[in-house]
Amino acid sequence: MTDAIAIDVWSDIACPWCYIGKRNLEKAIAARGEDAPEVHVTFRSFELAPETPVDFEGGEAEYLAAHKGVDAAAAQQMLDRVTGVAADAGLEYRFDLLHHTNTVKAHQLLHFAKERGRQHEMSERLMSAYFTEGRHLGRDDELAALAAEVGFDADEVRGALGRETYLEAVRADQAQAAAYGVTGVPFFVIDGAYGVSGAQPPEAFAQILAQVTQERAAGEAEPVGPPA
Repeated sequence: MTDAIAIDVWSDIACPWCYIGKRNLEKAIAARGEDAPEVHVTFRSFELAPETPVDFEGGEAEYLAAHKGVDAAAAQQMLDRVTGVAADAGLEYRFDLLHHTNTVKAHQLLHFAKERGRQHEMSERLMSAYFTEGRHLGRDDELAALAAEVGFDADEVRGALGRETYLEAVRADQAQAAAYGVTGVPFFVIDGAYGVSGAQPPEAFAQILAQVTQERAAGEAEPVGPPA
Protein backbone atom coordinates (compact mmCIF):
# COMPACT_ATOMS: atom_id res chain seq x y z
CA MET A 1 0.00 0.00 0.00
CA THR A 2 2.87 2.32 -0.73
CA ASP A 3 1.44 3.81 -3.94
CA ALA A 4 -0.37 7.10 -3.51
CA ILE A 5 -4.06 7.35 -4.25
CA ALA A 6 -4.46 9.55 -7.31
CA ILE A 7 -7.37 11.98 -7.50
CA ASP A 8 -8.02 13.94 -10.69
CA VAL A 9 -10.36 16.88 -10.21
CA TRP A 10 -12.07 18.50 -13.18
CA SER A 11 -13.08 22.00 -12.13
CA ASP A 12 -13.37 25.60 -13.23
CA ILE A 13 -11.96 28.62 -11.43
CA ALA A 14 -15.35 30.32 -11.89
CA CYS A 15 -17.34 27.42 -10.39
CA PRO A 16 -18.43 28.18 -6.80
CA TRP A 17 -19.17 24.51 -6.07
CA CYS A 18 -15.65 23.58 -7.23
CA TYR A 19 -14.01 25.67 -4.50
CA ILE A 20 -16.35 24.16 -1.93
CA GLY A 21 -15.62 20.65 -3.23
CA LYS A 22 -11.89 21.36 -3.15
CA ARG A 23 -12.04 22.47 0.46
CA ASN A 24 -14.16 19.48 1.51
CA LEU A 25 -11.76 17.07 -0.18
CA GLU A 26 -8.83 18.72 1.59
CA LYS A 27 -10.56 18.26 4.93
CA ALA A 28 -11.15 14.58 4.23
CA ILE A 29 -7.51 14.04 3.27
CA ALA A 30 -6.22 15.92 6.32
CA ALA A 31 -8.37 13.80 8.66
CA ARG A 32 -6.85 10.50 7.52
CA GLY A 33 -4.61 8.47 9.79
CA GLU A 34 -0.82 8.60 9.60
CA ASP A 35 -0.62 5.05 8.19
CA ALA A 36 -3.03 5.78 5.33
CA PRO A 37 -1.65 5.98 1.77
CA GLU A 38 -0.69 9.41 0.50
CA VAL A 39 -3.16 11.18 -1.75
CA HIS A 40 -2.00 13.05 -4.86
CA VAL A 41 -4.50 15.54 -6.26
CA THR A 42 -4.26 16.93 -9.80
CA PHE A 43 -6.55 19.68 -11.04
CA ARG A 44 -7.86 19.34 -14.58
CA SER A 45 -9.35 22.02 -16.81
CA PHE A 46 -13.06 22.40 -17.49
CA GLU A 47 -14.71 25.59 -18.77
CA LEU A 48 -18.32 25.94 -17.68
CA ALA A 49 -18.97 28.86 -20.01
CA PRO A 50 -16.20 29.20 -22.62
CA GLU A 51 -18.24 31.76 -24.53
CA THR A 52 -18.01 34.24 -21.65
CA PRO A 53 -16.18 37.46 -22.61
CA VAL A 54 -13.12 38.58 -20.68
CA ASP A 55 -14.96 41.71 -19.56
CA PHE A 56 -18.50 40.65 -18.78
CA GLU A 57 -20.87 43.58 -18.34
CA GLY A 58 -22.92 43.10 -15.19
CA GLY A 59 -22.80 41.37 -11.86
CA GLU A 60 -22.89 37.69 -11.01
CA ALA A 61 -26.64 37.69 -10.38
CA GLU A 62 -27.21 39.16 -13.86
CA TYR A 63 -24.96 36.54 -15.44
CA LEU A 64 -26.67 33.73 -13.56
CA ALA A 65 -30.13 35.00 -14.51
CA ALA A 66 -29.20 35.02 -18.19
CA HIS A 67 -27.30 31.73 -18.07
CA LYS A 68 -29.97 29.83 -16.14
CA GLY A 69 -32.98 31.57 -17.67
CA VAL A 70 -34.36 32.75 -14.32
CA ASP A 71 -35.40 36.13 -12.97
CA ALA A 72 -33.14 38.33 -10.87
CA ALA A 73 -34.75 37.31 -7.59
CA ALA A 74 -34.27 33.60 -8.28
CA ALA A 75 -30.66 34.23 -9.32
CA GLN A 76 -29.97 36.05 -6.08
CA GLN A 77 -31.51 33.20 -4.10
CA MET A 78 -29.12 30.80 -5.83
CA LEU A 79 -26.17 32.99 -4.90
CA ASP A 80 -27.37 33.30 -1.31
CA ARG A 81 -27.67 29.52 -1.07
CA VAL A 82 -24.17 28.82 -2.37
CA THR A 83 -22.78 31.57 -0.13
CA GLY A 84 -24.25 29.77 2.86
CA VAL A 85 -22.83 26.39 1.80
CA ALA A 86 -19.45 28.03 1.22
CA ALA A 87 -19.55 29.53 4.71
CA ASP A 88 -20.12 26.05 6.14
CA ALA A 89 -16.94 24.98 4.32
CA GLY A 90 -15.04 27.93 5.80
CA LEU A 91 -15.12 30.15 2.71
CA GLU A 92 -16.39 33.73 2.59
CA TYR A 93 -17.79 34.29 -0.90
CA ARG A 94 -18.17 37.91 -2.07
CA PHE A 95 -20.41 37.83 -5.13
CA ASP A 96 -20.84 41.59 -4.77
CA LEU A 97 -17.16 42.00 -5.69
CA LEU A 98 -16.82 39.18 -8.21
CA HIS A 99 -15.70 39.88 -11.80
CA HIS A 100 -17.28 37.25 -14.03
CA THR A 101 -14.86 36.51 -16.85
CA ASN A 102 -13.50 33.97 -19.29
CA THR A 103 -11.29 31.44 -17.47
CA VAL A 104 -9.20 29.86 -20.24
CA LYS A 105 -6.12 31.92 -19.30
CA ALA A 106 -6.50 30.97 -15.63
CA HIS A 107 -6.53 27.31 -16.67
CA GLN A 108 -3.36 27.85 -18.67
CA LEU A 109 -1.74 29.32 -15.56
CA LEU A 110 -2.70 26.22 -13.59
CA HIS A 111 -0.87 24.07 -16.14
CA PHE A 112 2.12 26.42 -15.95
CA ALA A 113 2.13 25.89 -12.17
CA LYS A 114 1.59 22.14 -12.47
CA GLU A 115 4.69 21.79 -14.64
CA ARG A 116 6.66 23.52 -11.88
CA GLY A 117 5.21 21.54 -8.96
CA ARG A 118 3.05 24.29 -7.44
CA GLN A 119 -0.37 23.69 -8.90
CA HIS A 120 -2.08 23.33 -5.51
CA GLU A 121 -0.83 26.70 -4.31
CA MET A 122 -1.81 28.34 -7.58
CA SER A 123 -5.27 26.79 -7.59
CA GLU A 124 -5.96 27.99 -4.07
CA ARG A 125 -4.69 31.49 -4.84
CA LEU A 126 -6.82 31.79 -7.98
CA MET A 127 -10.04 30.57 -6.38
CA SER A 128 -9.55 32.75 -3.33
CA ALA A 129 -8.81 35.77 -5.53
CA TYR A 130 -11.89 35.14 -7.66
CA PHE A 131 -14.50 34.32 -5.05
CA THR A 132 -13.39 36.28 -1.99
CA GLU A 133 -11.34 39.25 -3.27
CA GLY A 134 -12.96 40.36 -6.51
CA ARG A 135 -9.78 40.02 -8.59
CA HIS A 136 -10.16 40.00 -12.40
CA LEU A 137 -8.83 36.61 -13.52
CA GLY A 138 -9.39 37.16 -17.23
CA ARG A 139 -6.48 39.58 -17.56
CA ASP A 140 -2.88 38.50 -18.09
CA ASP A 141 -1.42 41.17 -15.79
CA GLU A 142 -3.70 40.18 -12.91
CA LEU A 143 -2.89 36.50 -13.38
CA ALA A 144 0.83 37.28 -13.50
CA ALA A 145 0.55 39.29 -10.28
CA LEU A 146 -1.21 36.41 -8.52
CA ALA A 147 1.39 33.97 -9.83
CA ALA A 148 4.12 36.21 -8.41
CA GLU A 149 2.47 35.90 -5.00
CA VAL A 150 2.87 32.13 -5.29
CA GLY A 151 6.54 32.54 -6.15
CA PHE A 152 6.67 32.61 -9.95
CA ASP A 153 8.31 35.21 -12.14
CA ALA A 154 5.58 37.53 -13.36
CA ASP A 155 7.27 38.23 -16.69
CA GLU A 156 7.68 34.51 -17.39
CA VAL A 157 4.00 33.95 -16.64
CA ARG A 158 2.94 36.87 -18.79
CA GLY A 159 5.01 35.53 -21.68
CA ALA A 160 3.57 32.01 -21.37
CA LEU A 161 0.04 33.38 -21.32
CA GLY A 162 0.69 35.64 -24.28
CA ARG A 163 2.03 32.72 -26.31
CA GLU A 164 -0.74 30.42 -25.06
CA THR A 165 1.95 27.86 -24.27
CA TYR A 166 -0.39 25.72 -22.18
CA LEU A 167 -3.57 26.01 -24.22
CA GLU A 168 -3.02 22.55 -25.71
CA ALA A 169 -2.82 21.07 -22.21
CA VAL A 170 -6.10 22.76 -21.31
CA ARG A 171 -7.76 21.32 -24.39
CA ALA A 172 -6.40 17.85 -23.58
CA ASP A 173 -8.05 17.97 -20.14
CA GLN A 174 -11.30 19.07 -21.73
CA ALA A 175 -11.13 16.26 -24.28
CA GLN A 176 -10.58 13.73 -21.50
CA ALA A 177 -13.59 15.12 -19.62
CA ALA A 178 -15.69 14.72 -22.76
CA ALA A 179 -14.47 11.13 -23.14
CA TYR A 180 -15.54 10.44 -19.56
CA GLY A 181 -18.94 11.97 -20.25
CA VAL A 182 -18.42 14.79 -17.76
CA THR A 183 -20.98 17.57 -18.26
CA GLY A 184 -20.63 19.45 -14.99
CA VAL A 185 -18.04 20.13 -12.32
CA PRO A 186 -16.57 19.49 -9.88
CA PHE A 187 -15.95 15.93 -10.98
CA PHE A 188 -13.50 13.69 -9.15
CA VAL A 189 -11.87 10.53 -10.50
CA ILE A 190 -10.46 8.65 -7.52
CA ASP A 191 -7.77 6.01 -8.00
CA GLY A 192 -8.89 5.56 -11.60
CA ALA A 193 -11.87 3.57 -10.36
CA TYR A 194 -14.48 5.89 -8.86
CA GLY A 195 -16.17 8.87 -10.47
CA VAL A 196 -17.68 11.31 -7.98
CA SER A 197 -19.76 14.28 -9.08
CA GLY A 198 -20.50 17.45 -7.13
CA ALA A 199 -19.23 19.21 -4.02
CA GLN A 200 -19.59 16.26 -1.67
CA PRO A 201 -19.19 16.76 2.09
CA PRO A 202 -15.88 15.75 3.71
CA GLU A 203 -17.51 12.61 5.12
CA ALA A 204 -18.36 11.34 1.63
CA PHE A 205 -14.80 11.81 0.41
CA ALA A 206 -13.47 10.17 3.56
CA GLN A 207 -15.71 7.16 3.00
CA ILE A 208 -14.51 6.68 -0.58
CA LEU A 209 -10.86 7.04 0.42
CA ALA A 210 -11.35 4.48 3.18
CA GLN A 211 -13.02 2.12 0.73
CA VAL A 212 -10.16 2.43 -1.75
CA THR A 213 -7.66 1.79 1.04
CA GLN A 214 -9.54 -1.31 2.20
CA GLU A 215 -9.85 -2.67 -1.33
CA ARG A 216 -6.16 -2.16 -1.94
CA ALA A 217 -5.34 -4.02 1.27
CA ALA A 218 -7.53 -6.90 0.12
CA GLY A 219 -6.05 -6.80 -3.37
CA GLU A 220 -9.43 -5.99 -4.87
CA ALA A 221 -9.06 -2.46 -6.18
CA GLU A 222 -8.50 -2.34 -9.92
CA PRO A 223 -8.91 0.69 -12.17
CA VAL A 224 -12.02 0.28 -14.26
CA GLY A 225 -11.27 2.98 -16.82
CA PRO A 226 -13.40 6.04 -17.51
CA PRO A 227 -16.38 6.35 -15.19
CA ALA A 228 -19.80 5.83 -16.74
